[in-house]
Amino acid sequence: MNERPMMLSSVNRQGLTPRRVQQLGYGLLRLISLITVLPIFLVVVYIVVRGVPSIDWEFLTAMPREGMRAGGILPAIIGTVYLTLGTAVFAVPLGVAAGVYIAEYAADNAWTRLIRIAIINLAGIPSVVYGLFGFGLFVIFLGFGTSILAASLTLAIMTLPVIISTTEEALRSVPQSFRVVSISLGATRWQTIWRVVLPQALPGILTGVILGLERAAGETAPILFTGAAFFLPRLPQSPLDATMALPYHIFVISTQVPGMPVQIQFGTVLVLLVFVLGMNLVATLIRSRARARREW
Repeated sequence: MNERPMMLSSVNRQGLTPRRVQQLGYGLLRLISLITVLPIFLVVVYIVVRGVPSIDWEFLTAMPREGMRAGGILPAIIGTVYLTLGTAVFAVPLGVAAGVYIAEYAADNAWTRLIRIAIINLAGIPSVVYGLFGFGLFVIFLGFGTSILAASLTLAIMTLPVIISTTEEALRSVPQSFRVVSISLGATRWQTIWRVVLPQALPGILTGVILGLERAAGETAPILFTGAAFFLPRLPQSPLDATMALPYHIFVISTQVPGMPVQIQFGTVLVLLVFVLGMNLVATLIRSRARARREW
């Protein structure tokens, strides 16, 4: 009976009070966070410092020339936008719908648990495997060729596991009382999901969507096999055309083009970084507004 008071008195004599332990824990967490964030911050600062001098209007709006050693990167920017939008068109509706079905309609049985495990495993498959799969299915078997359509479908398949998983988790985080009250007031199950559950889960769903699209925007391996062009000094005219893209363009000018100015390399990396961070910023603003309207 007296062991606990004796232990507490021993701790107090050593100066390790519960408050002191809590402060030490917070300090350790801050140190770990700093160690994690600082290298990333330094890399971003380094890219900005090296890339800003090459950013001008011509660099962003002109076609590449002289073997990509001069001119701009407009086809790569437009191609990245096309691929990201194409991925969103195919992946977002299907991924959200699958997440809604698994969270709200599917029975909790061995089959459903197996599907969840398969989705988690698909999220960890290397992107080059998706690229080879898209090359065999969309480029060769379906005959889409090396095109924006084939690349967008490949990227959509790659991002589906992330969107499905985050959608399911966001829906499950909504309190069950919302559903009970809505149904008790006469709403159908679909009306409850569409008008009550989905708006409350929107911040989490947006997080998954943006994470998936950001990954798609920065991937090189899938589009290398399915839709990216080495050098294409024009804009694509249809979904069946090949296109330049910023990730593959960075790989090309960094490894395949001798004599490439370093400023162009860092400028292209900076444009891709701003593109991805811009998507994240827009998603953060939308998510913040959705959380402000959330009722729990």
